[in-house]
Amino acid sequence: MGIYTFKLPDIGEGIAEAEIAEWKIAVGDTVDEDQGIVDMLTDKAAVEIESPVAGTVKELCGEAGSMIAVGGPLIRIEIEGDGNTDEAEASEPAPAPRPEPKPEATAPAPAPEPEPKSVAKPAPAPAAPASAASIRQSGALPRKAGEKPLASPAVRRRAQSLGIQLAFVPGSGPAGRITQQDLHAFIQADAGGAAAGTQRMPKPGVEDIRIIGLRRRIATAMQQTKQRIPHFAYVEEVDVTELESLRQYLNATRREDQSKLTILPFLARALVISVPHHPQVNARFDDDADILHRYDALHVGVATQTPGGLVVPVMQHAEAKSLWDIAGDIRRLADAARSGKASREELSGSTITITSLGAMGGIASTPVINAPEVAIIGVNKIMERPTYVNGQLVPRLIMNLSSSFDHRIVDGWDAAALIQRIKGLLEHPATLFMEGEA
Repeated sequence: MGIYTFKLPDIGEGIAEAEIAEWKIAVGDTVDEDQGIVDMLTDKAAVEIESPVAGTVKELCGEAGSMIAVGGPLIRIEIEGDGNTDEAEASEPAPAPRPEPKPEATAPAPAPEPEPKSVAKPAPAPAAPASAASIRQSGALPRKAGEKPLASPAVRRRAQSLGIQLAFVPGSGPAGRITQQDLHAFIQADAGGAAAGTQRMPKPGVEDIRIIGLRRRIATAMQQTKQRIPHFAYVEEVDVTELESLRQYLNATRREDQSKLTILPFLARALVISVPHHPQVNARFDDDADILHRYDALHVGVATQTPGGLVVPVMQHAEAKSLWDIAGDIRRLADAARSGKASREELSGSTITITSLGAMGGIASTPVINAPEVAIIGVNKIMERPTYVNGQLVPRLIMNLSSSFDHRIVDGWDAAALIQRIKGLLEHPATLFMEGEA
């Protein structure tokens, strides 16, 4: 028998490390050759890694959230025959945890000197325990932060059964010890305050959630994007009354094999027509090398909310697709992203991104650019508003376009000109289907 150390293989061009997203096996499990053992998360996609050998899992070289360098040890498997790992390396124990320091023994304190005799004074009456109401009014805790409350096991069990945090219960016993009477007084006072509609004691609990996987990737990308890209936001109203009439008609008469039309396919179609007049927005900016890569093809990223967070699958060559093809691609990519089945190729290579919050679109938003792109265009909620048309006040369907641009590359005038061109196309939807329009 031998130990085979499987190292993380090269899983993509330019990828130096990957994050462990989920182990599919555990120590002691038997694995077969080519069996999926772990999902690794890169900047591009989740990649399933398969075992190159059959055997028994002896060690997992990281937990979910750990970063593994390409070529670094990922898993150790006991196999038949000779392995590729020295026995000393395979059996090296993990460092033992450092023992907690024990408190040093101290000498007993000397007995206090006897005090001179004096006339006996009546002992003061014991202070009444503070109530929950008085604590609420003062805003102060009965003891210092972090100080463990003193109480007997019986008091602790009773408080736990009632869901009471002893940290908030004043104690009248020696050294602030909490007695059954203190707990009873606290319960009575708290019940009275709740009945009177006063504020209850705040909950001190804190839940620590480790940010790993896709959420950590999103957090890192958002931070870097906002730090490195000076965003220029532009919001414009669009009258989509005619567009909505056309959309509803097309949906009512579509074939069964055609996907339902939303606003996004029309926006993508408007981009196909508008971008040739504003090529600087269909680009990716390498700010390390100071090179702007402008593209003839339009590869549209479609921001999609998934259970794990925001993902941007990519519709390749939108300029070569019909409106129905665009709608089908958007639906297919969104389904793949939400189910976690989108391929690495479907999650990379976008040149401009569109986004929508759907029914929660709000009045306006400030979308964050999908770096290294230089533009993102978002749609907000459609609302019926009173609007003047030819001097007459009539109800119209109004939607805002909220967009952000990399101000290092796209000037404000150019950004506004692009959105105005898109606005004209959406307000006169027949022009979306005219060859050579705009």
